[in-house]
Amino acid sequence: MNDYIEVRFELSPCDEIATDVLAALLCEYDYESFVPDETGLTAYIKKELYKEEVLTQVVSDFPLENKIRYAHEIIEGQDWNSEWEKNYFKPIVVKDKCVIHSSFHKDIPQLQYDIVIDPKMAFGTGHHATTSLIIEQLLEMEMEGKSVIDMGTGTGILAILSHMRGAKNISAIEIDPVAHANAIENLKINGADIVNLILGDASSLSNLSSVDVFIANINRNIITQDIESYVCALNRGGIMLLSGFYEEDIPVIMKVAEPLGLKYVTHKVKDKWSCLKLSK
Repeated sequence: MNDYIEVRFELSPCDEIATDVLAALLCEYDYESFVPDETGLTAYIKKELYKEEVLTQVVSDFPLENKIRYAHEIIEGQDWNSEWEKNYFKPIVVKDKCVIHSSFHKDIPQLQYDIVIDPKMAFGTGHHATTSLIIEQLLEMEMEGKSVIDMGTGTGILAILSHMRGAKNISAIEIDPVAHANAIENLKINGADIVNLILGDASSLSNLSSVDVFIANINRNIITQDIESYVCALNRGGIMLLSGFYEEDIPVIMKVAEPLGLKYVTHKVKDKWSCLKLSK
C-alpha cells in the first residue's frame, strides 16, 4: 500500500471559500484528497511527491487574507475502509434517485440506483461536489445504449452509474495503479466488470473507438492540456462532461475547447465547483 503525507492546515479565519481556494491550489501539486472542517483543511499526498518548498510557496502566495499554519505527518499504507467508516465517508444521496455507500453502511435508503464504493485509500468516495455534479448530469441524460469514456475514473463510480443507466460500451481510464486496483473491485461489486478498465493516461485514448459521452473529472490544467485528445475520442454530436474546476475557470476551458469544435450547452455549480456540459 502507498504511504501518504497528511498535511493539516489551520486557517484564521476559516471559511468555505478559503478552504476551497487552498484545495484548488494544492491540486496543482499532486495533492489527491481534501477534508475541510470548521478550523481548516486536511490534505493528502503520496509520500514520494511531497515537497516542503511547495507548501511554503502555496502559503506565501495565498491570494486571500487568511493566516495559515500547517504541520505534516506520514500516514503508513493501511486499510482506508476503517478510517472512512470512523471519520468521513457517509452515504450520499443524489437527486433522490441515486445512493452511494460502502458495504459497511447500514440503513441505506432504497433508491433507483444503488452504488457500492469500498475505498482503499483516503479519496475517491464520490463525496466531492464535482462528482455529484456529474452524477446529476448522468441521471438527467439519456444513457441507454450510449458509448462512454470515463477519463480519470478513480474508484470507477461514474463508469458504474453509466452502466446502471444502460450505457453499453464503456471504457474507464485511471493513471494511478492503486486507484485502478480499487476500481476493479468496485466494478465487480456493482456488476459492472464488463467495463473496459485501462491503466494509463490520455495517450490510451488513441487505442479506443470514439464514443457518444466523454467524462473527465480531473482538474483545469490536465483538462486544458489533454482536451484535444478528448475531442478526438468523441463522436460528432456527442456530449462531453467536464469537472474538477471552479465556475470562474469556465472561460479558460472554453478558450481551448471552442477552437476544437466544442460548443457550450450548460453548466451546473455546487459549492463554487462546476460541471461543464459541451457538445461536439
